[in-house]
Amino acid sequence: MSFTGKLMGMGNPLLDISNDVTEEILSKYDVKVDSAILAEEKHMPIYKELAEMSGVQYIAGGATQNSIRVAQWMMGEAGQTAYMGCIGKDAFGEQLKGCATSDGVLAHYMEDEATPTGTCAVLVCKGERSLIANLAAANNFKETHLETDLAKEIIESSEIYYSAGFFLTVSVESLLKVTNHAVENNKIFCLNFSAPFIIDFFGDQVAAALPYADYVFCNESEAEAYGKKHGLGDDGKDLEAVALKVAAMPKTSGVRARTVVFTQGSKCTIVAKEGKVTKYDVTPLGPDLLVDTNGAGDAFVGGFLAMLTKGADIAKCVDAGHWAASVIIQRSGCTFPEACDYKA
Repeated sequence: MSFTGKLMGMGNPLLDISNDVTEEILSKYDVKVDSAILAEEKHMPIYKELAEMSGVQYIAGGATQNSIRVAQWMMGEAGQTAYMGCIGKDAFGEQLKGCATSDGVLAHYMEDEATPTGTCAVLVCKGERSLIANLAAANNFKETHLETDLAKEIIESSEIYYSAGFFLTVSVESLLKVTNHAVENNKIFCLNFSAPFIIDFFGDQVAAALPYADYVFCNESEAEAYGKKHGLGDDGKDLEAVALKVAAMPKTSGVRARTVVFTQGSKCTIVAKEGKVTKYDVTPLGPDLLVDTNGAGDAFVGGFLAMLTKGADIAKCVDAGHWAASVIIQRSGCTFPEACDYKA
């Protein structure tokens, strides 16, 4: 597959092992509802337990990869998007390759022969999802992979780059290599805070990446965590104030003002840019239509980026994000119908 598009993602490719669980399972593994955490030793048995339960699903995952897959789906023609991350040389890795190819994404994975492909336990309880990521090979991405011929071609050809904050735990050096290229060539870099633990425990890495970000995404809990950590917006409670403060923080490139996008589930989406906040209402879904919130935020970003590559204004990008998220939460996992019927 050749790369003919403008959008590249770089992140932690994981195979989601998804299943419906009870509150007792969440309690057993000390997992909060609607949380995203890195696996500790106490969590390791959950992967086998999920796999042995009836109804288990294996779905290509990882936050950035999800967003790129959704963007590709909405953009249509194969090869409009590219993605890089590290997988193991094993059956799960082959599964991820197959999924990416069938979705039309040009996936240029680094392959680690000594470490298994990363997995993510997706615990779905009453429509809400909790994630436990065992990065494994995804944790071993190296900057040297960006020196391969195909990686160079993808980076040079792309005009928009996206990474979820989870990648900041793996290879800040790789991310900064791409962001510096973006600045030097007047291209766009988009960053997602991704989870409160990224903000709380990887603050230096977030601080290193944020100056390069033309677009910043996160949900309300991540926005509040950032505000609280940095003393913004009534200790994080005033999300509009937090968004304005993040938008006004220093940038390495003065070519364009930073745009900050805070999603809030079924509540309005907050967008801050150049000292102004705009709110976009979300069309609510009936509770009977909600299947699984896993991937909703990733899908929003995918829809947003799909329209951004077409030069759409913010309102159209947000609308596409809302639409993509509404499709994904009506299905199990970050999956979508074969055909995309979104009308911009």
